[in-house]
Amino acid sequence: MFPTPLPIDAVLGDLRAVLAGAPCAVLVAPPGAGKTTRVPLALLGEPWVAGGKILVLEPRRLAARAAARRMAQTLGEGVGETVGFRTRLASEVSRRTRIEVVTEGIFTRMVLDDPELPGVAAVLFDEFHERSLDADLGLALALDTQRGLREDLRLLAMSATLDGARVAALMGPDGAAAPVIESEGRAFPVETTYLGRAPRVPVDRQMADAILRALRQESGSILAFLPGAAEIRRTEGLLLDQVRDPAVDVVALFGALDAAEQDRAVLPAPPGRRKVVLATSIAETSLTIEGVRVVVDCGLARVPRFEPDVGLTRLETVRVSRAAADQRRGRAGRTEPGVCYRLWGEGETGSLPAFATPEILAADLTGLVLDLARVGVRDPSSLPFLDPPPAPAVAEAKTLLRLLGALDPEEAVTPMGRRMARLPLPPRLAHMVAAGADRGAAREAAEIAALLTERGLGGDSVDLLHRLDGFRRERSRRAEDARRLAGRWAESAGGSSRAEAGAPSPAALLALAFPDRVAKARGDGTRFLLANGRGAVMDPASSLAKAPFLAIAEVGGRAEAARISLAAALSQAEVEEMFAADITSGTEIAFDPEAAAVRAREVRRLKAIVLSSQPRPVPADAETARVLAEGLAGLGLERLPFGAAARQWRERVLFLRAAEGEPWPDLSDDALNATASAWLAPFLSGRTALSEITAGDLANALHALLPYELTARLEAEAPTHFTAPTGSRLPIDYGAEGGPEVSVRVQELFGLTAHPAIAGGRVPLTLALLSPAHRPIQVTKDLPQFWRGSWRDVRADMRGRYPKHPWPENPAEAPPTTRAKPRGT
Repeated sequence: MFPTPLPIDAVLGDLRAVLAGAPCAVLVAPPGAGKTTRVPLALLGEPWVAGGKILVLEPRRLAARAAARRMAQTLGEGVGETVGFRTRLASEVSRRTRIEVVTEGIFTRMVLDDPELPGVAAVLFDEFHERSLDADLGLALALDTQRGLREDLRLLAMSATLDGARVAALMGPDGAAAPVIESEGRAFPVETTYLGRAPRVPVDRQMADAILRALRQESGSILAFLPGAAEIRRTEGLLLDQVRDPAVDVVALFGALDAAEQDRAVLPAPPGRRKVVLATSIAETSLTIEGVRVVVDCGLARVPRFEPDVGLTRLETVRVSRAAADQRRGRAGRTEPGVCYRLWGEGETGSLPAFATPEILAADLTGLVLDLARVGVRDPSSLPFLDPPPAPAVAEAKTLLRLLGALDPEEAVTPMGRRMARLPLPPRLAHMVAAGADRGAAREAAEIAALLTERGLGGDSVDLLHRLDGFRRERSRRAEDARRLAGRWAESAGGSSRAEAGAPSPAALLALAFPDRVAKARGDGTRFLLANGRGAVMDPASSLAKAPFLAIAEVGGRAEAARISLAAALSQAEVEEMFAADITSGTEIAFDPEAAAVRAREVRRLKAIVLSSQPRPVPADAETARVLAEGLAGLGLERLPFGAAARQWRERVLFLRAAEGEPWPDLSDDALNATASAWLAPFLSGRTALSEITAGDLANALHALLPYELTARLEAEAPTHFTAPTGSRLPIDYGAEGGPEVSVRVQELFGLTAHPAIAGGRVPLTLALLSPAHRPIQVTKDLPQFWRGSWRDVRADMRGRYPKHPWPENPAEAPPTTRAKPRGT
């Protein structure tokens, strides 16, 4: 059937037989087997296709174009005849097109717009192991369509490195697994060399050194994997400075390049020339770069990570999975024996994760939640996902959609939400375009959306206005396609192609997309406070650092130190106008730690941002008391003017709690600090500062914590004083390190034959025995033993020092006294 045999041909008969009788199947085939370009052609003539279309889903536009081109060449046709493709920026299809290669996002839009997928006979999910959010959503929706509307629809998941059994279990009907077909493929041997990694040397410099080594030692073209465009450009610069061979071409390959530049990287090198392709993960799968027999892999990839508690997605550089490393290595052995250089140690391979984290577990799910809500699915976990969407990310998505006006409080889609869902854009940008159309700025809003979704257009300035100007002047094919696409978005949103008088500025439009990221300068020229309460920093060299307000589109780095990478300057007047309905006014009270007092101000604010503030008298109400109590707790209990009696009372309760536990209340510092608003605030009525609080206020607050029925027990079992045999009442120190302690002159204890105890006789008092001059003699918890033992040594030492005081040989039988011996004795 096919002029050039491929390894996948060996299982095509099995695949056709399986899909003739089963609605779903899984195909596992190694890199280079030919599954992407051979399987759709092999299935096209099957009876169940019956003139319908076969959709082939690819994770990237580059792969979609390359797959369509290769299949068309196999048929001896041009792209757009039997085989065509559709991506967001371009499409080549016709009435004759039977195999349509589309990006995963295009398919998701198709099935959401018409779940029956009329005219579609089969959907092939290529490279499903990449587990993009659109692929997972697309498969879940396709399975839902198949099981509820289209029993005749065939679904096939294909990959080189896939947990086939798990995917088959998801796709199988009625709890049975779908058939799994495996192709052994044909892999030429690849020799692997581990170069190790110097952690303090930049990855681009090490990659350049490894590539130069490969150019010296090996023949053929080289495919080098780097994490992102920045590293690619730096590595490219190093190589252009050092490669002296005029027959070597150094080219880049990443998603932000236009189609012509990507195609130049993918096409084979001319005869007699070699090519070094510096690529991101875009080159891992779905396409073959002819002539490559050497791979240099840094072992890193850049992936988006969403932080639900912050509401931001940041790019994170991570180690690749073993599956991705195998995919990259396999690029070297597709057409002949090859070599792979790895920038890590051989022993580190086993510590790599088996597979990359699926995007659905780490991505912003706002678009997914809106898409599903539009078709009546309020709980995404009700669909057959391989991994259910995480509940925190779903909750964060719903919060944002309510903020954008896309969902009502009952989580139903609003008219604005439906308009947003019709635009093939992330919800934030869809809201900007739709709301911008209502304000006469549809075209400009759509151009900003194009800038934000097509990386690299308009340059890399932090200032949106500079990028927008560069985008409008750029004459590349990619920029022209993006401008045409923006025009279609503006028209779809119901707006004019021209800005109307009084239309909002680009910064104000950006704020419509990111209302939670409107930010106010904190006054030091670098730091800004966002409306969502988070902080971010701006490069002090940027002209935007002096702006009083910003609308922020992109921030990078960790949430606690986020750096602004794209924004536009706003005026306060624009903020007031754009968000008039969200601005609140009222008296706010807050605790001033320096003054240890409550302050009141009349405040106008947009979420966390204070727009204006004026001092006001502090109201003497319960809220003021609560703020004061919690503020004082934050300063520490030691700042409160507890009197000696209150301190001892608290220590007595703590003593009995330590002895018995419940029901005695916990009056520890931690417990009191944590509950200050409950125990202290009710006794601060009318107070606004620490200076107005008395020891009596605090004593009353503490006493209220002890249940009435325990008060008598407190007096009986933890008395304030110890009564000595002489009748002296001596205070008990319940805060002493060794337990409740009494300091007493030893003569006052004469005649005692039992050691004094408290807590119903369960806890002996610590007796700090004193000389007649109140100097320490000894500490004991067993007075009778002291009389019998060390008293003899104490007596011998003390009677010489204090001869006027009694030092009997047997103090247990001597009368207690507070006086010296009578004269003459």
